[in-house]
Amino acid sequence: NFHFYDKTLVTMALSMVASSTFTAGLKGLQRPVNVKSQARRALTVRAATPEASEKPMDTLTYVKTLPGITAPFEDVFDPANFIAQASIADMRRYREAELTHGRVSMLAALGFVIGEQLEDFPLFYNFDGRVSGPAINHFQQVGQGFWEPLVLAIGICESYRVACGWATPTKGRLNTLLPEYVMGDLGFDPLGLKPDDAEEFKAMQTKELNNGRLAMFGSIGMLVGSYITGKGPIEVMYSGDVVVF
Repeated sequence: NFHFYDKTLVTMALSMVASSTFTAGLKGLQRPVNVKSQARRALTVRAATPEASEKPMDTLTYVKTLPGITAPFEDVFDPANFIAQASIADMRRYREAELTHGRVSMLAALGFVIGEQLEDFPLFYNFDGRVSGPAINHFQQVGQGFWEPLVLAIGICESYRVACGWATPTKGRLNTLLPEYVMGDLGFDPLGLKPDDAEEFKAMQTKELNNGRLAMFGSIGMLVGSYITGKGPIEVMYSGDVVVF
């Protein structure tokens, strides 16, 4: 038994010596520590990390900084309480959608009036006189050769808008606007109307939003009114017909 214990003790001692020698060899192979480099990295991390007192902006506070808040609703008008269920990224998408639909609706409302009043004008696509009557029926009357260029033009415009403001769809970044993108700002200002002053620019954005919101309701009203009466909006206005929804 004593021989067994002696062998065990010798084996343990040899193992400890071998382990110490291997560890010392590894330490000798390690590169020397660059104290200045470590200090520089630590300073960089501390500088990039926000202070504990800085709190992230909540969604409602962010929305109050956006243009579009106007009388008679001096505070945020949100009767459906969308803000409570949305993040800041969601609200940015909603604002982009509101601007896009407002601009399309302004063009649609203008198209209703112009299309009906100038349907026989030579510059319009109506060489055979087939397109006539209320604008609500013009969609079905337009022949082949109009829709193909229109779809191509819409595709080009939408591709440009996506390239300006939307992040490349990857895992975790689906349906996301670029953080530096200002909603609706596509860099298209051929008349140079964009003011340099930030407050004036915000006021102009509010005017665009209000006109777009009015145009969305107006175009829907003209569609429904023409469907009920069978007349265009100008004809309804001059005839004195009252459309009751």
